[in-house]
Amino acid sequence: MILEPWQWALGLLCACMNGVAKTGVPGLGILVVPLMLYVVTDPRLSPGVVLPLLCLADLFAVVYYRRHAQWDRVLKLVPWVAVGLGFGMVGLWAQLRYDISEVVLTQTIGVIVLVMIILQLVRKWKQTDEAVPTTASSVKAALYGSGTGFATYIANAAGPVMNLYLLSMTLPKREFMGTAAWFFFVINLVKVPQFIMQERITAETLVLDLWLAPAVIVGAFLGRWLFTRIPQALFEQIIIGLAFVATIALFLR
Repeated sequence: MILEPWQWALGLLCACMNGVAKTGVPGLGILVVPLMLYVVTDPRLSPGVVLPLLCLADLFAVVYYRRHAQWDRVLKLVPWVAVGLGFGMVGLWAQLRYDISEVVLTQTIGVIVLVMIILQLVRKWKQTDEAVPTTASSVKAALYGSGTGFATYIANAAGPVMNLYLLSMTLPKREFMGTAAWFFFVINLVKVPQFIMQERITAETLVLDLWLAPAVIVGAFLGRWLFTRIPQALFEQIIIGLAFVATIALFLR
C-alpha cells in the first residue's frame, strides 16, 4: 500500500488517537473513522486497517483498568449487541446487493448517535440520576446495545453509542473506562475473523498496521497520563462533546 508522506503522518496521528481514546479520552477515536479514509481511500479496507489498531489499544486499556469493570452493565447489553451485529450484516449485504451508498449507512449511525445525545442531555436536564425501573432499563439496554452492534460492524463507530450508555449509568470514570475496555476488547476480537473472511483485513492492511502500531502505544501512554488529570465533571462533558463531533463527522463522511 503506497502512501504519500502526508498520509503517513495522518495515519500515525489516527493510530495515536486510538491509543489516547482507549486509555484516557473516550470518544476521541471516532474522529479516526473519517480521517482514516484519507489514508486508506478504499472505504471497504479502511475499517480493516483500523480494527487491529483498536485491538492493540484495547489491550492496553484492559491492562490499565481491568479491575474496574462493571460486568453487570456489559452482560445486559450482550444479547442486544448480537442483534445489532445482525443488523450490521444485513446492512452490509444490502449495500453490496443493491449498491446502496455507504453514506446512507454512516449517516444512519449519525442519527442513532444524535438521538442518544439528546436522551443524555434530557436526562441531565431533568437530573434523573436515580435508579430507573426495570422496564426502562431493559429498553435502554435494547436501544444502546443494538445501536452499538450496528455501528461497530458497519464502521468501527460504536464508541459514541457505548460511551453515552455508560454515561447514562453515572459511573465513576475508572469504572467507566474499565467497563468500556473489556466490552470493546471482546467485541473487536469477535469482529476480526469476519473482517478477514470479508477481505476487509488483508496482508496489505496488516503490513500498514505494523508500521502504525508504535503510534498506538505512544497514544496509550499519553491517554493514561491525561486520564489522571481530567476531573469527573470535565470527563463527562468531553464524552458528550466528542459524541456530538462524531455525529457531525458521520454526516460529513
